[in-house]
Amino acid sequence: MKVAIAGGTGFIGKHLTQYFLDKKTTVLLISRQKHKSEHPLIRNITWEELEKSIKPLEGVDAIVNLAGETINQRWTPKAKERILQSRLDSVERVRSIIERMENKPVLINASAVGIYGSSESASFTEDSDLNVNDFLSNVADKWEAAAELIPDIRVVLLRIGVVLAKDGGAFPKMSLPFKFGLGGRIGSGKQLLSWIHIRDLVRLIEFCIEKEDIEGPVNATAPQPVTNDEFGRQLAKFMNKPYGFPLPSFVLKLMFGEMSMLLLEGQRVIPDVAINQGFQFHFPVLEMALKDLLDPEIKAVK
Repeated sequence: MKVAIAGGTGFIGKHLTQYFLDKKTTVLLISRQKHKSEHPLIRNITWEELEKSIKPLEGVDAIVNLAGETINQRWTPKAKERILQSRLDSVERVRSIIERMENKPVLINASAVGIYGSSESASFTEDSDLNVNDFLSNVADKWEAAAELIPDIRVVLLRIGVVLAKDGGAFPKMSLPFKFGLGGRIGSGKQLLSWIHIRDLVRLIEFCIEKEDIEGPVNATAPQPVTNDEFGRQLAKFMNKPYGFPLPSFVLKLMFGEMSMLLLEGQRVIPDVAINQGFQFHFPVLEMALKDLLDPEIKAVK
């Protein structure tokens, strides 16, 4: 198999690249600037080079588009514009490339569970109505709509939840207060957290590439979401730390402004497509994921 990854130098992209390399899969990393790699299975190409010639993508089975400005920044008007436009621009570049390819690859286009809006009671599957009523849901909705306009190819819209990994994403920041014995619920603690272990995420991407009948939205989340309070209690238990230092909502809103909704709001998302298609999660419940992520630290504190 031969896979092209846009945004391959980011957190998820690095894990996905390594996963494919471990399986002896050729990886083409598409980015704005040229990066050097001595690995024989990696080829680095720029968007500018692909505008001139798509020859480097000959024989590619899939394009995975993860490119986009990080949402982990204060949402000023200019930042909001960059966050949205960077995603739309990446899809437009991918469309331009695919339209010139004779043998069309499948497109795995990243999206987010934020497209469902926020709820403390409703459950959302891929068939659920969307609740586009805030900045994040609007970005995800426009991102998906742009990808769906690419003609004559199979498009998978990967609605990614909170990705748990030791070396990046949200987990190191979420676990940091607990290391100092300062862990507690955030806000009410009732907001739902639809999460996925990084290894299940990269496996699910490969699964979607290989399963030719998978098309459209796919929820990239573990089967059992938890509330923020449940997450915190399990994390404190695994780290052998106290749990009782709540972080009030108003503090987060003062610190982060509108971006605080990432921590104060959530949704219960169920991966119906993955389950019905036979995908086997290695980390279906939070306890298994935390044990994997924290096992060396658990041994260290006991």
